[in-house]
Amino acid sequence: MTGDGRFKVAAIQAASVLMDREASTEKACRLIAEAAHKGARLAAFSENWLHGYGGYGWTPDDGPEWWSFAARFNEQAVEIPSETTDRLCAAAKEHDIDVVIGVVERDRTTQGTLYCTALTIGREGAIIGRHRKLKPTGGERVEWGENASGDSLRVHDCGYARISALNCWEHFMMLPSFALMAQGTQVHVALWPGREPPQVPSAPEAMWPRQHLMSRAFASAGACYVLCVGGCRTRDDIPPEARKWLPTYTGDSAIIDPRGEIVAGPLHGEEGILIAELDLAQVRAAKAIVDNAGHYARPDVFELRVSGRVVFGVGREPQR
Repeated sequence: MTGDGRFKVAAIQAASVLMDREASTEKACRLIAEAAHKGARLAAFSENWLHGYGGYGWTPDDGPEWWSFAARFNEQAVEIPSETTDRLCAAAKEHDIDVVIGVVERDRTTQGTLYCTALTIGREGAIIGRHRKLKPTGGERVEWGENASGDSLRVHDCGYARISALNCWEHFMMLPSFALMAQGTQVHVALWPGREPPQVPSAPEAMWPRQHLMSRAFASAGACYVLCVGGCRTRDDIPPEARKWLPTYTGDSAIIDPRGEIVAGPLHGEEGILIAELDLAQVRAAKAIVDNAGHYARPDVFELRVSGRVVFGVGREPQR
């Protein structure tokens, strides 16, 4: 951070080591260090990066291979807190960088339910946010449990900026997005599994994948920066026995400015770290035109409560 509201961020597009929590954690720590070395204050990973996005719920199968894969997928999941999260926290502290990373979280009590979780770790080396996906999408409902509360819909003040995060199609739900905008988010991390290759080879490349469409809409409506981070996965990254169930992903990560314009990326079909210097002056300029929770709002007409907490409306508590 330069001290004038400018700072660098990193959108990390890389393949995790699917079904291997230990190897994925080791790779994540290396990538965190690399992002910090490039001068980033915030490093963001894709949805379920650790230990990898599943997708087997979209094609449920009664065969023994499917059941075996589901069991292994659960066994390699991450409990919070755990030795795995301790290592991520240590990497963030060592390299003085904030981290948002998608993890496959396992319920510590039942040992059976998994959650699609966006984990936010502060540069001091502590977990500052854990947001479980509110509504798994389609076939994901075979894999993920639902977030039982909206308390995790919070913006975190990291000093240089206010940070938030949502998983994938939560961006279609509208109210979670507005709840974060109402709390003054300035840098939002949109975690996606990644873009699937077009099913029709002749599909025009000008057609934006939905992750870009919704991420750009969030940036424009929220007058904030968005790190749209997608996963990157080739056929070789998938165990042979699971290739008939799991899709590949081309990533297509991008960094988007408060007007909804892409300023870094998209990064297509390869691993890499997108770096961009953000400027909070651009956030303030955008909010001068549209501040959807401020002067471009009607708190006298609308009220939004999240788990009983008023985040927008006449009863809202001042943001600290």
